Amino acid sequence: MLDQPFDITVRPSTEEDVPAMISIYAYHVQHGVGDYPTEPLHPEDIKRRRKSMLKHRLPHLVAEHAGAVVGYAYVVPFRKRPAYRYAVKHSIYVHKDHLRSGVGRHLLPALIDACAEAGYRQIISYIDAENTPSLLLHESFGFERAGLLRAIGFKFGKWTDTVLMQRALGPGDISLPSALPGDSR
Repeated sequence: MLDQPFDITVRPSTEEDVPAMISIYAYHVQHGVGDYPTEPLHPEDIKRRRKSMLKHRLPHLVAEHAGAVVGYAYVVPFRKRPAYRYAVKHSIYVHKDHLRSGVGRHLLPALIDACAEAGYRQIISYIDAENTPSLLLHESFGFERAGLLRAIGFKFGKWTDTVLMQRALGPGDISLPSALPGDSR
């Protein structure tokens, strides 16, 4: 954790960012209680997922400081069925040496803006109930608690609860949406 704020640039990810993203993710797989697999992803998996997200106009961003990637964020469809095409679920990962230093505070609003610009209307987050900093961060950007999933996860020998959070994007549900790019439904 840093005592002083530092310069962070948020930009769309590139394929060159993949090694840094893998390193960041690997730490969270080993130490986090969130919805992580037990094995780190292979570089080709992240490259393939990133390309698929970008093909479907799903924002995939990195936070950079002094030329190094210190965090990343992306969205995936909330559900694959057509009725849910205007809702996305997001994830944010911050480098272990930069936790609680403002990286998420830069990534989250950039991700919200990118999703709204792309025509999405709702953004969803699943957050470990014990991750108070993330819960407070999301609340500070207008997310509301929409539910609690009790004992939904089991990791490191204990059950974990997950808080479901939601935020409207753009006009939210006050008007009908226009078609998303490539939307034929």
